[in-house]
Amino acid sequence: MASAHERGRLAHAFLISGEAGSGKSELVARVISLINHQKASADDSGFNLFGEVEEVSHEPEVKTLDELEGDLVRVIRPQSKSRRITVDDVRLLEKSFYVASAEGTWKVGVILHADRMGVGAENAFLKTLEEPPADCLLILVTDAPELLLPTILSRCVRLPLMASTEGKTTNQSQEDLLAALSKVVRQGLGDTAASLNLRAAFSQILASRRAEITKLNDTALKEEVKKYKNTTEGDWLAKREKFYLAHTESEYLNEREKLLEVLISWMGDVIRLKCDVGRIDFPSQRSVMMQVAEDNELGSLLRRMDALEGLRANMETNVSEQLALEVAFLTAFG
Repeated sequence: MASAHERGRLAHAFLISGEAGSGKSELVARVISLINHQKASADDSGFNLFGEVEEVSHEPEVKTLDELEGDLVRVIRPQSKSRRITVDDVRLLEKSFYVASAEGTWKVGVILHADRMGVGAENAFLKTLEEPPADCLLILVTDAPELLLPTILSRCVRLPLMASTEGKTTNQSQEDLLAALSKVVRQGLGDTAASLNLRAAFSQILASRRAEITKLNDTALKEEVKKYKNTTEGDWLAKREKFYLAHTESEYLNEREKLLEVLISWMGDVIRLKCDVGRIDFPSQRSVMMQVAEDNELGSLLRRMDALEGLRANMETNVSEQLALEVAFLTAFG
């Protein structure tokens, strides 16, 4: 990226994606510091207290994204009651690109949680993507790029980041699942009742997240209806209802995938410990996973992993969700 900037070949839009803890905001800050760093001139050296020549560092100062935010750097975050990024947010960002700035500086627009843009905001943003002002950089940041319009994805240089190798960062739903998993497996793998209890806990956590997602999208729809109902075509409301229903389902499936990934990563940690591999995704679970590793043969653990991988594959088909969960949990943990 530094080389492209120096040659004047830097792309005008980037999409930075990755799980929580993968360093997305830190990378955004580094990119901004890179493109707006003023190189020191040859006579920028000075003398220290001992009269010795001291060169001024040419490296850009590393700041956080919050510290960089200002006239040249505009950051959009979900602000509305529904935690969505609105059309007005995007238009204000676009307007800031046409404010005069010093020669050689870049104006940067950052959209955090870009997947929280509504369709109106995404369409407004597309216009900026298609005709970007000179010396302007657009950066989208998200942990769910699949929720963005394909036309936006196709116009951005994508930079997917891996999570930290020091262990996965988890949200509350994932922490709840890990707690339920730890409680169940302390009884040992192979207990039918315990495996069904774990499946029930998984379903309950998932149902809770669906309710939260539905509430957010219902609120977003109500806000749009209130604002635009008297200025749109007759079928507009029906189209928006369909959009938010589809968006709710998409977000739900994304959340389900993340919870399945927790189960697969957890079982992967058990297998790594069985094989004396040091790095694991969930260091806080080491003691209980070590006990599981010691109590089970490697072949048995691999078969249980296959059941979880099979569950993830089945979830991409039209199979009954609850039936697939029950069969897989019985095989993986029963």
